[in-house]
Amino acid sequence: MKIVAVKEKVISGMSVRTTNEREMNVKTAKIGAIVQRFDNAVSVDYKRGARVHNVYFNYESDASGEYTMMAGADSVESTKERLETVTIQAGNYMVFSAEGEVPEIVYTTWSKIWDYFSNEDVSHQRAYTTDFECYKSETEIEIHIAVE
Repeated sequence: MKIVAVKEKVISGMSVRTTNEREMNVKTAKIGAIVQRFDNAVSVDYKRGARVHNVYFNYESDASGEYTMMAGADSVESTKERLETVTIQAGNYMVFSAEGEVPEIVYTTWSKIWDYFSNEDVSHQRAYTTDFECYKSETEIEIHIAVE
């Protein structure tokens, strides 16, 4: 993991309001469905550098509270769906990288993030402003966590 400075970026996509507890139960999970809906409805041109991002924002409190998650992209080729926008806030982000099969690497990486920030001796604290997953390819992700 490393700390990087991220510039403000606007993401267009579709969002849901949820909690980590809901997402751990297949009957109440919402993120998978909104990601699939976005993937089916929106054309993203990876060859021109567009990237898919899942953005986490509007945190109620911490990892145990509600938050909004948007499945989106920084450049949308075409869609008939009405899209919302969210701005990834400029600032410092801790980046956790992983390669492998999606969605397994996503779950594994988030588990590492929660473990890391649950330790009292960490050098950075989560800001709970905007966090985001960046899908660099079908098998490579970077999860950016806003830090204070």
